[in-house]
Amino acid sequence: MAGKNIIFVVETIIITIIIFNIIGVFCDDLVPIPADKSQLNSWFEANVKPLDARKDTLDPALIAAEANKTIIKVRTDGSGDFKTLTEAINSIPAGNTRRVIIWIGGGNYTEKVTIERTKPFITLYGDPKNVPNIIFHGTAKEYNTVNSATVIVESEYFSAVNINFVNTAPRPDGRSELGQAAALRTGGDKASLYNCKMYGFQDTFCDDSGKHFFKDCYIEGTVDFIFGNGKSLYLNTETHVIPGDPMAMVTAQARAAANVDSGFSFVHCMVTGTGNTAYLGRAWKQFSKVVFSYTDMSDVVHPEGWSDFGKKEFGSSVYYGEYKNKGAGATLDRRIGYVKKLSDEEAKPFISLAYIEGSKWLLPPLTL
Repeated sequence: MAGKNIIFVVETIIITIIIFNIIGVFCDDLVPIPADKSQLNSWFEANVKPLDARKDTLDPALIAAEANKTIIKVRTDGSGDFKTLTEAINSIPAGNTRRVIIWIGGGNYTEKVTIERTKPFITLYGDPKNVPNIIFHGTAKEYNTVNSATVIVESEYFSAVNINFVNTAPRPDGRSELGQAAALRTGGDKASLYNCKMYGFQDTFCDDSGKHFFKDCYIEGTVDFIFGNGKSLYLNTETHVIPGDPMAMVTAQARAAANVDSGFSFVHCMVTGTGNTAYLGRAWKQFSKVVFSYTDMSDVVHPEGWSDFGKKEFGSSVYYGEYKNKGAGATLDRRIGYVKKLSDEEAKPFISLAYIEGSKWLLPPLTL
């Protein structure tokens, strides 16, 4: 009888170890982003491990693509495989199943670029010491707003590292119609951007749809300069309000129904600028969802913080949250009444990689 008890205990221990290991593998997503910003990079390295350490959790299609990488070089001086980014993308076949790294040399690439839905697993990579600029001047008048973007990404598993996305269309003057001009649109699922910058005025970045991750990025603009229906986690990213407008809007999130799984979460970010003119978000759609956590806000932020877009009924359906932010613009005393001042428990879903199911697809930034 004693022997059976020993066997039972041993089996229980083994099962417990197996379960613990499974939980450990699959729950990296749930490790919260630390409140101390100085621990951010070590947290990231511990929870977004390289491919070889993640094969039990990553999407099989991603594992296969990463195992079969290829590099295409783009150089303005003709020393690469192509001189333009468009030529490089056109060389990738529809139905692509391998990671294609487009290594872009420094300089200006003046072209309007589209990465079609049929071309997943593309990485745009630039040298961090000589970051390339992809530049165009499209406006809503010519293309409509979402298609005005200098770079349009419709495919899944896109990544960009050390790239500047620029729209050089003139700043809307309030008199001319359809002056919105996007620098980038991400419309595919499972996209990551590291050390990228987006330059424009109104509607600079269309965070269109799908799960996205941003780290160490910079986005500037005037009105609705981060807009769309994506489900995105922004980490250590600066959102800069360009001065000069009587009213500015950092975000215009487009969640249109309560059952839509989208929203923007900003963690350890910076809202910069001056003048009390900027709202953290306005309700482009009735169920707009945006949360700022551990973010440093300058006095550019209007004391009310948020806008219902002139539709008072939206106040009961939007989800606008703030959690442990700091700076002159983070004072909650005069915030509009429908803002959620999140508790520790309420903030948890927005301050971990689980928000974007990162364990299934997110990898560290490429280095060459």
